[in-house]
Amino acid sequence: MITIPHKAKQFIVFLVKVLIVTAAFYFIYQQLANNDKLDWQKFTSLVNEKASILGVLFLLSFSIANRFLEILKWQNLVSFFKPISLGEATKQVLGSLTAGIFTPNGLGEYAGKALYFDKKKTKKIIFLNLICNGIQMILTIVFGTIGLFILGYWKWALVIIGISFVLLLASFISKNIKIKGYSIQKLVHKINEIPKRIHQKNNLLALCRYLVFSHQYYFLFLAFDVDLPYLTMMATIATVYFLASSLPSFQFLDFAVKGSMAVFFFGKLGVNEWIVIFISTLMWFLNVVLPVAIGSYYVLKFKPKWE
Repeated sequence: MITIPHKAKQFIVFLVKVLIVTAAFYFIYQQLANNDKLDWQKFTSLVNEKASILGVLFLLSFSIANRFLEILKWQNLVSFFKPISLGEATKQVLGSLTAGIFTPNGLGEYAGKALYFDKKKTKKIIFLNLICNGIQMILTIVFGTIGLFILGYWKWALVIIGISFVLLLASFISKNIKIKGYSIQKLVHKINEIPKRIHQKNNLLALCRYLVFSHQYYFLFLAFDVDLPYLTMMATIATVYFLASSLPSFQFLDFAVKGSMAVFFFGKLGVNEWIVIFISTLMWFLNVVLPVAIGSYYVLKFKPKWE
């Protein structure tokens, strides 16, 4: 076996870290610079007209709360086998977010978090990350389905409920069937190994996080003078998030996917297309770009276990 000198390993790790950060910001720049639907002159004039220091701080507080709740979720889940500090959880969440921005559906986030732990813990970390993201997805499906009912798309909602029922039934019937040593019964057993108090806290934090980012979206529409009933607005936001999250995508394309969905549904309510696009872009900037910028610092500071 060829042994790589320690200095060479350090250089390779440094190069990989720089490439990750550079690629993340390159993808962000490409999406902002090459989006033909964004009229930056119009956007700038409107922001200058509407923006205030208190308003900006108010909207930023939602972004901070959004990521802080995600950090608390991760700290809570990892405590199942190893207590970690809030600072360590912050480093892992933001660093892995940066690593996952240009991977399909943020898969790089799973690998990013695993790198902060011993190799023996890799499977456990991936499993905990599935739990972390899974409850968020379940809430998105539940609120999205309710949103479809409220908006009158009851046929879509019934189809989703039907598919969910079939999947649950199929899971129950095939719970003992093993694929490469894994089965649904074994998965349920693994989930039940985690104490109820951790699951309960995870569920509560996930619910709070959902309410935070959905209401940030809501207040952005209010800031752009979109006057719709609260229930209609929240139902549309829930529907957009649900359908957009169901599609395979990259983190750096998140605003484009959600923006397209938002244009379709809010367009039916008479909201101007360019306002919807700007708000979707702002949501992406506040909740992805800013955390990635902070996460880049943690990526560059990351040290493998062997260093």
